[in-house]
This record gives sequence, structure tokens and C-alpha cells, in this order.
Amino acid sequence: MIVRTETFTCAHPADRLALSHARKRGCCSMHAEERHQAILHRLRERGTLRVTEFAEELQVSPVTIRRDIETLADRGLVARVHGGAVLPTTRAGTMGTEPPVRPPSGRGQLSFGLIVPAADYYYPEVIKGAQEAAGERGIRLVLGISQYSPEEERAQVGRMLADGLDGLMIATCDVAAAAAWLDELTIPHVWVERRPGDEISHAERVVTDHVYGARLAVHHLASTRRRIGLMVRDDSPHSEPLVDGYRSGLAAAALDVPADGIFRMPPPAGDAVRREEILGDFADAVADGRLDGALIHNDHDALVLLQRLRARGVDVPGDLAIVAYDDEVASLADIPLTAVAPPKLAVGVSAVELLAKRVADPSRPRHLLSILPELHVRAST
Repeated sequence: MIVRTETFTCAHPADRLALSHARKRGCCSMHAEERHQAILHRLRERGTLRVTEFAEELQVSPVTIRRDIETLADRGLVARVHGGAVLPTTRAGTMGTEPPVRPPSGRGQLSFGLIVPAADYYYPEVIKGAQEAAGERGIRLVLGISQYSPEEERAQVGRMLADGLDGLMIATCDVAAAAAWLDELTIPHVWVERRPGDEISHAERVVTDHVYGARLAVHHLASTRRRIGLMVRDDSPHSEPLVDGYRSGLAAAALDVPADGIFRMPPPAGDAVRREEILGDFADAVADGRLDGALIHNDHDALVLLQRLRARGVDVPGDLAIVAYDDEVASLADIPLTAVAPPKLAVGVSAVELLAKRVADPSRPRHLLSILPELHVRAST
């Protein structure tokens, strides 16, 4: 076992004495008060402390350090944040760079709501990012899953408001329906991965730049392909930005949109007959040489399409280069798929940051934050 050691240069006599005694007996036998002094010294020295790292240094369990932090927090000596602690005067969302946000309601803890349509695809990373950012700021995060029901979405927001809410983040399943009642909210709200019309002048937004994402995919494909098609989900709020990025990407590469090169796919729970027709039409276009590259939104349809093409003897990437969009499971295909990865974790983090700043300063200029996705190149191109 490798044991990492570190030299403490204690500025306080009590720190030096506690650590000296600890070294004589071995870290594993440190008394609680000695650990407390070590924690306080680390915070005075560096400003932040991570539970897992500090537990490894002292050769104790992370649970022990968490309990020590809780004890010190109860005494008002430290402030707990997600994964560690900071000094009370520097508690912040980024471990010591901003002051804490105080609830305008006067309650002891700020409370934010997050409404998403699903928690099993795309949004888990958004939720994780929001959860981490809220935890680091000492903000209580309340999650609601609308299951793509506008009625359930509004009912959940109503319940959150009744329980006490200081701000709302929402990836609504129906922008048009939600715009009117969200406009009546008396608390600040942030649209997450949604683009309400310009008439929603007070609504702040955190979105992925899906136009850029599609252009990125087309630029990559155009380095080796000339007849590039697009398949998009016809029920997705991201479809139209992807179509825009696809068209502008082809134009930038001096390529034309192939005849019948855009395929709009119903969701898996939609028209099954129509889905089979579109999959067949796409495979025919590849077999006939009308397409040699494709951007497919989303991963699920890209994997289904890959299986159909291989069953018909189409070689990927020889006959057709494929870029999937979302990068949820693209790497798990039998031929790992190159994919555009939206910055889902960063979207969740940024939504909390934007909302916290709005609560702290209601008069600050409104923001639209658009974050660029990345291309992960794999075997399918």
C-alpha cells in the first residue's frame, strides 16, 4: 500500500501541537479534537478541503471526516459544501470564490426547483450538474419529472411553490404552453435547453448550441464524404436547430443537401409503421449510393439504424460514415459511433449559477448562455 504523506507548516501553535501528538501515535489513533484542529489548519492554509483526499492523508474513513466537519459546522467554525468544507466567510459555489446567496424569503436555506421531462435519457447529467452546483452553494434542490405531460409539469411547479421556492429551472415539454404561466411567476426562472420566443423578454436561458453541434458533425463528415444526410427526431425540441446547423454546415463545405436527404423519424413510442418505412428509405438511399455520410439524432435511432444497415451488408464506415448526436450510448455500439456530445453536466451547473446570481442581484442584466458541444471521434467515421 502506498501512503501519501504531507508536511504541515502550521501557523498556529495549537495546530503544531495536535499534529505532533498525532504523528507520535500514528494518524489512525488521532483524537477527534486533533482531527478538528487539522481540518481547521487545512482550511486556513488552503481555503478548501475535500473529504476523500483529507481522509486518505489522515488514514481514516471519509465518514469520520464528514462527522468532524458536521461537528465543526455546528460550532460555526466551517461551512459544509458538496464533497468537503470551506471557511464560513468563503462558502461558495466554486469553493471559495463567491459569497453565499441568501434566500429573499428569509428562510434559512435557498431552495431551487428543477423540472425535466425525463430522468433516463439526456437529463441525468443535467440533473447531476445542477445537484453538484446546488450542493456546493448550500442550496436545496427539488427535482420534478414531468414525463412529458404539460399538466403534470405545471402541477409539480405549483406544489413546489406551495412548499416554498426561491427560483425555478425548467426544461419544459411544451414551450408554447408553459410560456404564459411561467411569465406570471413571482420568482426568477431559467429555461434549460429550451428556446422560448423573443417575446419572453425576462426569461434567462442555458442551452447547448445545437446549431454549432450539427455544423461540427457535418464539418467532420465533409472531410471524407460528399453526400451527407440527416435523420432527426420529429418530436425533439433540438430538431430544428440541428436542421439549421446541418444546412449551414453543408453550405460552408460547398456541398448541397442531397435530394430527400433529411429524414424525420417518429419516436419509438410513435407510429411504428412509419418508423420502419423511414429506416427502409434511409437504407435504400445508402445502398443506391445517394448517401455516404449521415448525422443521426439521437443515439437510440443511430444504433437501430446501424443494425439495419449491417443486416443489409452495408459497411460502416466504408459505405456510410455515421455521426450520432447526444453521445449517451453511442460508444457502446458494436461499431463505436462517433458522436456529438452536448455539455449536459455544464448546462446543469450553469443553470444553478445563473439562477443564484439572479436571486442575489435581481437587477443584473439578463443572460442567454449558449454552451458549445464537443465531437468524440470513434470507429464509425
